[in-house]
Amino acid sequence: MLGSYLIKELILIKTKEREFMKNIITKSAFLFVGAILSANSLFAKDDVEVITVHHFMSSKAPLQTKLLEPWAKKIEEASGGKLKIEIFPSMSMGGKPDELYKQVRNGTADIVWTLPGYTPGVFPRTEVFELPTVHIGDAVATSIAMREKFDLIKDDFTDVKPLLVYAAAGNALHTVNKKITNMSDLKGLKLRAPSRTAGWYIEAMGAESVGMPLPDLPQALSKNAIDGALVPFEVFPAYKFAQLTQYSIEGEKGERFGTSVFMLLMNNDRFNSLSKELQKVLLDSVDMNTVKEVGQLWMDFEKPGMQMQKDSKGGEIIKLDSNAMAEFNKAGEQVVQRWVEEAKTKGIDGQKLVDSAREAISASSK
Repeated sequence: MLGSYLIKELILIKTKEREFMKNIITKSAFLFVGAILSANSLFAKDDVEVITVHHFMSSKAPLQTKLLEPWAKKIEEASGGKLKIEIFPSMSMGGKPDELYKQVRNGTADIVWTLPGYTPGVFPRTEVFELPTVHIGDAVATSIAMREKFDLIKDDFTDVKPLLVYAAAGNALHTVNKKITNMSDLKGLKLRAPSRTAGWYIEAMGAESVGMPLPDLPQALSKNAIDGALVPFEVFPAYKFAQLTQYSIEGEKGERFGTSVFMLLMNNDRFNSLSKELQKVLLDSVDMNTVKEVGQLWMDFEKPGMQMQKDSKGGEIIKLDSNAMAEFNKAGEQVVQRWVEEAKTKGIDGQKLVDSAREAISASSK
């Protein structure tokens, strides 16, 4: 009896040992497979270069939906999935719009979309294409001219890698409730300026210049802290400017009051860290055809905003006649000469830049 009992116990112990070892082996196998999968996942992740893009416009703005998102998709496809673009709108990576240049220079963001006007003095040569009477309202012509004559302004970009530099359609003048038919109507008004040279222009018009980033503008208009602003119509849908302004002013032939240059800039070290193959993908994604397409996009973006102003209650777009426009152009030329004189103090031949920019824009518009 005792012998039989001992034999059963030994068999039971051996069975438990086999089950224990089987569990150990099974768990080890799972862990081994998991480790392999995890390693493969890490290697796959390492094979993909993730590039961050930071900007201050909303996720619904044309910049995001019509330019950046299609561009990101184009790059991912051209790179065979080796480049992934992650876009962060509305300053969602932190900071303020005027800090975007600093962020891309120090590598906080890989790429930013920004304006020279937000960092006065950093892009002294590029400003030439924003000047009134130099840019006359054609985003395509000005964008092509900047691309073809980039050597004129390349020294502004030693700290960053410029991927795309182009122009907006131009600044129209929008007022809360003051109808403008000639320059004297502006006397004493407070107007928002998108850049320092636009501020000079407003002063030359006889008004008071107030500098502020675009995202701050709706509140300033709604509270009557300012009387109007220089902005293109393309921002109307995103910021509901048709509800905040009653009058919009431009020349009878669509002439505008200077413009803003937009820039897609990349951190130098981040660009250099990419393989030659991926660098080429990035550069090829912003060729001359892209410049033309983007310029036309910005011209097309004006139409919905203009229609919104026309359709709004009491909204009106005023076309200045040639005599009234001549007054504005005279003030604009004063700004040009002021800019030329300042450029001299920085060792820059401003007059040569102005003449070259005008010639290139004229040639591109034909």
